[in-house]
Amino acid sequence: MTASGHDSPIAALREASDGGPKVTFRHAGDQFLLVEYGEMDFDLELNFRVLTVDGILHDRGLDGLVDTGPGFRSNLIRYDPARLAPARLIAELNDIEDAVPAGSELSLPSRVIHLPIAFDDARSREAVERYARAVRGDAPNVADGTNIDYMVAYNGLPDREALYDEVLSTDWWNAFTGFFPGLPFMYPLDPRYALFAPKYNPTRTWTAEGAVGLGGPCVAIYPVESPGGYQLFGRTVPIYDLAGSNAAFRPDPILIKPGDRVRFHRVEEAELDQAFADVRADRYDYRIDEDPFDVEQWLEHCEEVRPEADERRRRREAAAEEVPVP
Repeated sequence: MTASGHDSPIAALREASDGGPKVTFRHAGDQFLLVEYGEMDFDLELNFRVLTVDGILHDRGLDGLVDTGPGFRSNLIRYDPARLAPARLIAELNDIEDAVPAGSELSLPSRVIHLPIAFDDARSREAVERYARAVRGDAPNVADGTNIDYMVAYNGLPDREALYDEVLSTDWWNAFTGFFPGLPFMYPLDPRYALFAPKYNPTRTWTAEGAVGLGGPCVAIYPVESPGGYQLFGRTVPIYDLAGSNAAFRPDPILIKPGDRVRFHRVEEAELDQAFADVRADRYDYRIDEDPFDVEQWLEHCEEVRPEADERRRRREAAAEEVPVP
């Protein structure tokens, strides 16, 4: 590991070695250290490492560590400089890096959270219609009061049911949580079912709580009513509850943690509306299974399905060339 000069924002640099990626330690003010992994590529293995190191760091109970904010390939670490010098924090992180195995050997604590989803729901349509009426009626993604047909065309799929099947056919890995409280940024663990869509331009002024949308390669669930720019295709039950009205939220108002997997199952909208009411009345039981995530098994699966995943990607990219961007 090499150290940088006092006038550089880079505090230290660890070169890639022994199956581990390059790690860049950056000063981020006098109470934060930004740790970046690898290059700016879409690589879930980098996220697996971020979350592994973050968990070990918290387990060590380092005096002066205040909080961490893991992202896709980075971690923003807040520390108390009166109790923890940045050089010591970096040394501790470097020691953890020495102990963490190569990506294929990782096993991460994880949970599978089973969530119902109603596709093409009325609340998502309301958000699209409000946008078309008050913001931009000529946007190509809001034709006929829905974003779904746009996503179907952009991904080269034959129809709406094919889009729904893509969503239901894979677990969705929550790489990080943020932007709004409790908002998960999720990616498909089966590369055959990768989806992509450009965001709204400009963004919506309103989105319903529980709406599920696609932006770039990422699926997100809106934890609260808010503005938003992801293309909406359905709605699920609450995932954030500061009041703790349901037992699932009393230990923590945020349901979906980094490293969790979401598995959707399809329901009709009336059933979803009832589930929403049951959550508020503390009658709904969230199904959450503890299930450690084995990276080696995941890599083997990705290799097995690579030809099909590559063919689907080529089809998606060719279709996207023919579809206007908002």
